[in-house]
Amino acid sequence: MEGVSPHIIPRHIAIIMDGNGRWAASRGLPRVAGHREGAKAVRRAIQGAIDHGVRWLTLFAFSSENWQRPESEIADLTGLLKHYLRYELGELHENGVRLRVIGERSRFGAAIADELAAAEARTAENDRLNLVIALSYGGRADIVAAARRALADGIAPEALTEEAFAGRLATAGIPDPDLLIRTSGEERISNFLLWQVAYAELFFTDVLWPDFDGIHFTRAVQEFATRERRFGARPG
Repeated sequence: MEGVSPHIIPRHIAIIMDGNGRWAASRGLPRVAGHREGAKAVRRAIQGAIDHGVRWLTLFAFSSENWQRPESEIADLTGLLKHYLRYELGELHENGVRLRVIGERSRFGAAIADELAAAEARTAENDRLNLVIALSYGGRADIVAAARRALADGIAPEALTEEAFAGRLATAGIPDPDLLIRTSGEERISNFLLWQVAYAELFFTDVLWPDFDGIHFTRAVQEFATRERRFGARPG
């Protein structure tokens, strides 16, 4: 990427894709139109990650709180997920993208859960980009589930290290995000990867997700390159 050393490209970028509904409302369109345009922005983000050498990209596609939305909107989102799995997966596979899913996939029903598992298996050997999709995911629930796994494994309190705990999160084996992007002007984490973003750089933009493109992706990466990451340490 022009003007940015490859040594300071974030290894892992996570994105809270916010603003689909507002994008549609501002144009007098139904919310599903915003979600459909948002799906196009997903493609652009994936391409941006590939172009800039990002190794991991995690997208907050559906939160555990999203189940409280109207049934019609949930049906629209589920339909888009089915479409993505059936018609977009081939291109991801050809581009060397490995797909992983975190969250309560079973809540989408057995058929979709099986399709997600099949998509993960089909792309398992790809290594150009690791694409993690968070579906029916919540950060607090992830932490509680990890604690329960530690208890079930019989780990003594004094033996439970941060590393052992992280290995029981939904993201076990995935490096923590270096950069968290949120679109639409909101400046909240919204229960996303609460443990994992402890030292991530945060980048907030007013751009609504359907309008987020390669230029905006590049700006976020360039901003990351200007940050001094201290991980809690004081400057020397």
